[in-house]
Amino acid sequence: MSDIEKNENGTDVEEKTPESKNFIERAIDADLKEGVYDHVHTRFPPEPNGYLHIGHAKSIILNSGIAEEYGGKFNLRFDDTNPMKEKTEFVQAIKRDVQWLGAKFEDRVFFASDYFDVMYEKALLLIRKGKAFVDDLTAEQITAYRGDFNTPGTESPNRNRPIEENLRLFEDMKAGKYEDGSLTLRAKIDMASPNLNMRDPIIYRVAHMHHHNTGDKWCIYPMYDFAHPIEDACEGITHSICTLEFEDHRPLYDWVVRECEFENPPRQIEFAKLYLTNVVTGKRYIKKLVEDGVVDGWDDPRLVTIAALRRRGYTPESIRKFVELSGISKANSSSDVSLLEYCIREDLKLKAPRLMAVLDPIKLIIDNYPEGETEMLEIPNNLENEELGSRQVPFSRELYIERDDFMVEPPKKYKRLYVGNEVRLMGAYFVTAVSYDTDAEGNVTAVHCTYDPETKSGSGFTGRKVKGTIHWVNAATAGKVTVRLYEQLIDEEKGKLNEDGSLNFNPNSLTVTEALVEPDLMKAKVYDRFQFVRNGFFCVDCNDSKEGAPVYNRIVNLKSSFQLPQANNK
Repeated sequence: MSDIEKNENGTDVEEKTPESKNFIERAIDADLKEGVYDHVHTRFPPEPNGYLHIGHAKSIILNSGIAEEYGGKFNLRFDDTNPMKEKTEFVQAIKRDVQWLGAKFEDRVFFASDYFDVMYEKALLLIRKGKAFVDDLTAEQITAYRGDFNTPGTESPNRNRPIEENLRLFEDMKAGKYEDGSLTLRAKIDMASPNLNMRDPIIYRVAHMHHHNTGDKWCIYPMYDFAHPIEDACEGITHSICTLEFEDHRPLYDWVVRECEFENPPRQIEFAKLYLTNVVTGKRYIKKLVEDGVVDGWDDPRLVTIAALRRRGYTPESIRKFVELSGISKANSSSDVSLLEYCIREDLKLKAPRLMAVLDPIKLIIDNYPEGETEMLEIPNNLENEELGSRQVPFSRELYIERDDFMVEPPKKYKRLYVGNEVRLMGAYFVTAVSYDTDAEGNVTAVHCTYDPETKSGSGFTGRKVKGTIHWVNAATAGKVTVRLYEQLIDEEKGKLNEDGSLNFNPNSLTVTEALVEPDLMKAKVYDRFQFVRNGFFCVDCNDSKEGAPVYNRIVNLKSSFQLPQANNK
């Protein structure tokens, strides 16, 4: 946007309006201007304990986008400090997802476990400084001693152990001389702090577990709040951009990097998570759905994991637009899933070829069309984008149309086929219904029509107009494909949870049907996307499709009453 002003000679000049920036960008600008940092270095730090979902996409896009905007660096770093829940499968899936979204991490892939030796040495440093101690209180006792928001904590009886004894015990913990849960290493901060995170938090625990990256080298593992700031500091991260639930952890973050004596410590900045209405996003909920067989894996297209969205047919561009429109703010809020659907429609409307597929077919017979004759019709691939060209589509006497495109007793304003009414067959001719056949139950099995050969599409015919246009496929050459139609996994009308707290599933979240399609749709490759005329946008499934036998997932239907909101960048 710009304003027009006059220069001193009276000539119109264009003055650029300052670009609107969110609060994170403004904070970074101030840090650079004041010389706190002379560059920008960000990271995305997922735990490899599941697949990423749409909420993580916001963090990926934000952190990588900030680095790109300021000509800085971006790291992908796995916070693998809890081997009980972590798998190499999740590591590989996360790499694919982050790369697919367009984040440029190149060879900058790191693991928290890369720094386990550093963390151990920093723990020793804290002990020597009198800032950490070994405790033998149980987990229940530690919780009880911590107090609550109204009651100060009580110091552990072990808080003032001699430094040498703490060093010896911590070495013994590392040497495997203690059972899981028997000892912990705790930071010595302030048991009266109003911030519960500062009340002598645990920074190491005993855990005899095999680690996917370090094997059996360690039987003690750092806690997240201790490990995370050290990872950031080791990598030279300047701005640790994280979600709002870590705001209360920031004093502990700053304490760790300060007491561990790191130079040029990172700055933590928090933003609001991305929530979607009536959608399952939490990893533990998704994991349970997978384990209980409610869905057929982490990439089931009814989920909103990034892998599931990719499989369903969403594009990186649509997800990035969704994040942009959702905005970056400090206030928690929810975005409606219809915004995500709007973004994919907008992205595909000019990209996707528009081909014909009939999902619930009945036969259409053109009684006066020459028997045995087939002609090829040239039909544009997308009327809104001429660059997509056109294709040749076979046409003959017998076709298939959608069942709901013919009615025996049509309601008022019905514009499609009924006896005596004329419509256009898309890209072909005008036809008029003259009769229909039924089976023993009275179901329509075929519609008989006549056509007007003067009305061929593209011929320039202007003799009369029709109000309705319907799509079709040629009976002799139509291919048969499996089509999956998706609705929300959660019943939107009844809400997310049942009275007993269980998830309220939509029984119609998946419908599988057979469709008849144009020949070109039989040649499609995995991830090819199309608009099926009047039926929605579809994508070739990456798991179950075979050469010559594609399986189509409906990405989204065509209709929406969605109103585009204003982005929130406060």
